[in-house]
Amino acid sequence: MARRLKIALLCGALWVAFAGGLGAQPYPARPVRLLLPFPPGSPSDIIGRAVGQKLAESLGVGVVPDNRVGAGGNIGLELTAKAPADGYTLVVTNPTIALSPSLYAKLHYDAERDLAPISRLASVDNVFLVHRSVPVRNLKEFVALARKHPGKLNYGSGGAGTTNHLANELLKLIANIDLVHVPYKGATIAATALVSGEVDEVIVSIPSSLGLIRSGKVKALAVLADKRSAPLPEVPTAREAGLDGFTMAIWWALYAPAGLPRDILTKLNRDTVRGLESPEFRAKLAAIGFEAWPSSPEELAAFVRSETSRYAKIVKSAGITAQ
Repeated sequence: MARRLKIALLCGALWVAFAGGLGAQPYPARPVRLLLPFPPGSPSDIIGRAVGQKLAESLGVGVVPDNRVGAGGNIGLELTAKAPADGYTLVVTNPTIALSPSLYAKLHYDAERDLAPISRLASVDNVFLVHRSVPVRNLKEFVALARKHPGKLNYGSGGAGTTNHLANELLKLIANIDLVHVPYKGATIAATALVSGEVDEVIVSIPSSLGLIRSGKVKALAVLADKRSAPLPEVPTAREAGLDGFTMAIWWALYAPAGLPRDILTKLNRDTVRGLESPEFRAKLAAIGFEAWPSSPEELAAFVRSETSRYAKIVKSAGITAQ
């Protein structure tokens, strides 16, 4: 009798384990929502949709773009931070994730505590442009002119706290010069203002300014990167122009809610990196001016911590607050 009871209990345990295995579906079992915190057609949206399409091929399910615009990109990050940590909600962010802790007095999420880094995605370099009438030929001469006439030269940006605003404040800090900030509702509008002569200088992404540079409507003095840009091989880096440390790229990264199971995190990282490293996808990004820049979750976490610290110093020095 005891032996029969033991066998019955053993069979019951095996059935529970088997049934449980049938009920647990491997990830992913349904479409993944990809939050895009910026408007359709913006660089963040373009990168996000391109990565989402590639990720869908690897995952074997749909990756559905969901634009959640507002609060400088923080609405999408907050929604992700509060979503279930099951791999079915992801978000593409740009430097907002590193800038916001310094710009906003109160955020409804903590990036390091509430979000799980998956991988860097891509980056794009910025270029330093001046109006044709500004009597300088290089960045060194621009700095000298600004020192000679403090507060006379001005620059346009896409608004307070944007990377092109911070890049100019970094220049002021490094070069010890005084420039007047003229904010616009977007970097594209600021670049248009440069062409018309409303402002003396802007810092914008290379892809968005190539047409202006090649047509001679503006002068490109320096690339804000560690190496020269392939589309602008004749333009020196800021370091080559005499300003070490004057770098400011725009970058994008993929995050999920914190607490994501390690196996799902590993799969998402592996599939994302594999997609970004494919020659076909790299070429696709390069054609629209972006450079694929994959990483491990740990590399992304360390990078964002470093950027957060760097931006905090610039924001504090310039007294910048979110609009």
